[in-house]
Amino acid sequence: MLAVLQKRWFLISLLTLIPCGLMTGYFGDVQTVERCRDLVPTRKLTAFILVLMAFSLNSGHLKASLKKPGPVCWASLCNYALIPLLGWAAMSLQLTPDFRIGLMIAASTPCTLAAASVWTRKAGGNDAVSLLTTLVTNTLCFVITPFWLVTATGQSVELNMADLTQRLLWVVLLPTLIGQSLRIFRPAADFATKHKTPIGVVAQSCVLILVLMAALGGGIKLRESSLGQQVAGLAVVWTSCVAIHLTAFTVAWRGGGILRLERRDRIAASFAGSQKTLPIGVYLATDPSAFGGAEVIDGLPIPFAVFPMLMFHASQLFIDTLIADRLKAAENQLEGVDSSCGTALSDDSK
Repeated sequence: MLAVLQKRWFLISLLTLIPCGLMTGYFGDVQTVERCRDLVPTRKLTAFILVLMAFSLNSGHLKASLKKPGPVCWASLCNYALIPLLGWAAMSLQLTPDFRIGLMIAASTPCTLAAASVWTRKAGGNDAVSLLTTLVTNTLCFVITPFWLVTATGQSVELNMADLTQRLLWVVLLPTLIGQSLRIFRPAADFATKHKTPIGVVAQSCVLILVLMAALGGGIKLRESSLGQQVAGLAVVWTSCVAIHLTAFTVAWRGGGILRLERRDRIAASFAGSQKTLPIGVYLATDPSAFGGAEVIDGLPIPFAVFPMLMFHASQLFIDTLIADRLKAAENQLEGVDSSCGTALSDDSK
């Protein structure tokens, strides 16, 4: 039992925290739940995650990824072209305007800020590629995200450019620079290399906190309106989120093979090319200056537009945990085969 918990602790935590968060937000006192959510500074926690990831990231790998940008370009193309096209196509299948718009918002956001690197590392991939993909897609979100939303929904999005610029500076770029700067000191670099796995565990634990906060907010939204009549629509949009993520991951993986990317780069491109970030998606779906206003479609609000973003994020964490485990197991098996072959050749030479 302990062995199962050690191996599947994150997956078990996801299955526990998401329903518990939704139920707490739905049945609990709204003011108390909101105060709990206010205690967790989402942006600062995300920045802390990226500091950990950058601190444990080998600078040599980052430089190598800059010299060979192919995997990053492929991952960015899948994330910012393929997924929005899939989301646009799936809009016609949705049963409510909220889920129709919300799905497109989820599909148009950039790569997740931390989870892609965590899962890439967990699967034995090149986390420098996933980190660079995060930087590229988040930097381009000023232009590409509004383009897809306006094109697919016909709604004008007035993004707060100063707010998004500050988000990128403090949440993505600065933490990465800090984490890498810490590696200048040799003892710190040795510590990061030696304790790479524990650092990853801490980062995953912080991701779980973000998931719990999103689930609490989702529970509050559920109680604000009757969602019982939209059960069918909920099932359709959740299925769409899972299908889009799996399709993007498969295309990124197969395409990486066609492009003859190394296995570590294919793993990174697949995770970074198929994952979407939660904070910017929630911002677009709830902020009054974007799609969270009182009058959005035909003079009516769309209060449940945030749910597809929560579903996409939770689904990708759950699915990619299983995928990462399988990829890591396959890598270990390949290393075992290579080791046995090497031993056999050594015996033959004797």
